[in-house]
This record gives sequence, C-alpha cells and structure tokens, in this order.
Amino acid sequence: MTPAEFLSTDLAEAAQELREMDQPFAFATIVRTAGSTAAKPGAKALLSADGTIVQGWLGGGCTRGAVKRAALKALQDGTPQLVSVAPEDLLAEKGVSAGDEIDGTRFARNGCPSRGTVDIFIEPCLPTPQLVVMGASPVAQALGVLAPQFHWSVATGLDHIKPHQQRYVVIATQGQGDLEALKSAFAAAPDYIAFVGSRKKYTALAEKLVAAGIAQSGIDQVQAPAGLDLGAVTPEEIALSILAQLVQERRSALKQNDA
Repeated sequence: MTPAEFLSTDLAEAAQELREMDQPFAFATIVRTAGSTAAKPGAKALLSADGTIVQGWLGGGCTRGAVKRAALKALQDGTPQLVSVAPEDLLAEKGVSAGDEIDGTRFARNGCPSRGTVDIFIEPCLPTPQLVVMGASPVAQALGVLAPQFHWSVATGLDHIKPHQQRYVVIATQGQGDLEALKSAFAAAPDYIAFVGSRKKYTALAEKLVAAGIAQSGIDQVQAPAGLDLGAVTPEEIALSILAQLVQERRSALKQNDA
C-alpha cells in the first residue's frame, strides 16, 4: 500500500468519525501547483469546522491562512471554494489582488520564500439538514417515515441543533395544539416553517400570533398550506407533497449561495 493510500484511509476514518457526530468539516485537495512547492497535486487534508487541519497535509504554512478562510466560507455558504495561492508579483501579472474572486477562483498571496503557486479545491461536508416534524397526526407519521430516505435527519422536538445544521420545521399538529406549536417554532428561529392546514385556518392563527408579539414579517414567511399542489389526498400523498416542497426549498437556497 502506498503512502497516498494510507493517507486516504486515515482521511476516510476521520471523516466518518465527524459524520457520526454530525460535525461539519471540509476536504481540501491540491489540484495544481507551479514553481517550487512542498506539496504536489493530489495532496489532501481534512479540515474541522474552525478551518484547522485535523488530518492530511497541504505542505507548509504558506497556504494555511488562505485554506482556513476558504474552508470557513465553504462551510458558511455550503458551496465548494477554489483558492489560488501565488506570489504577489504573479498576482500583479494577472491583474488581480489578494482577496479578489474571478470566475470562481479566489486569489491569495503566498509570502513564503519558495514563491510557488498552489491551487486548492475545498469541498464542505455539512450535517444532514434537520427536519422537525411537530405533531402526531397521520401526515406527521408519514413524513417521519419518508424524509430519511431523502437524507433528512428527522426530529420531533426543537431542543437540539448542531452548528452549521439547517433546520426546517413542519407543523402537522392538525388541530392538536396548533398555536403553541407555531409559537415554539418561531422561538427556535429555524430556516423554514411550514403549516399543514388550510390557508383560512392559518390566517385565523396568524391573528393570534400577532397578538402574541410575533413579527408580521415572520408570520408571512410561513408556508401555509404546506406542500406543493399535487392534488394529494391521503396522508402519504400529502407527506410526499410536503417533502417535494422541502427539497425544492433546500436546493433553491443552495443555488442562491452559488450566485
């Protein structure tokens, strides 16, 4: 087994440990070098949530600051980053400055004596988004069964959220504590709230939410009724329409981060 294969095994094991703990991390891979550089294309490292290298190697300290900044941005936005670390005179030749981003590449200055250029691709690995399903209705039960098949971490309470984890809330109480469930959802400040019920019913509840001091802007952002209009009738079909809307919302958010 080659050193690269040993390293890949170590990276895989470290990544699996972080996944099991639902911790965010990022992979960094050197994709191109020019001039004198310690690490060569193919070198990899695993970065923790704070941008620290926990496994692998990317050469000396010349790239460390740029890699850390790119990793933090990748984890914040949920999108890959490409950073090119080069000597200041080479950046000037290209007409760019440290911090510039052109055509998807962010440039950084290499102040080391080696004066090499290193291009590094950073890919974020975020915890599975959390779907909080509130209620014990047939729709809630069907959604709890279906959602994990599409890579959602399903919870029934709002108590625990991990760093960098997106949280979506679907209120499927259907007459059993609707108002209190909505108040709890607003207090948790999730990324998305949907209400299973008619628009007329939610309008009546919205008036009570305003009276309880909930901001109108937040009330207006609740998806009510929940789900895409698929003509769903059964609890399983309604759950499918809700999940389809959740996937649409999640992918739309990722596209906005890419823009």
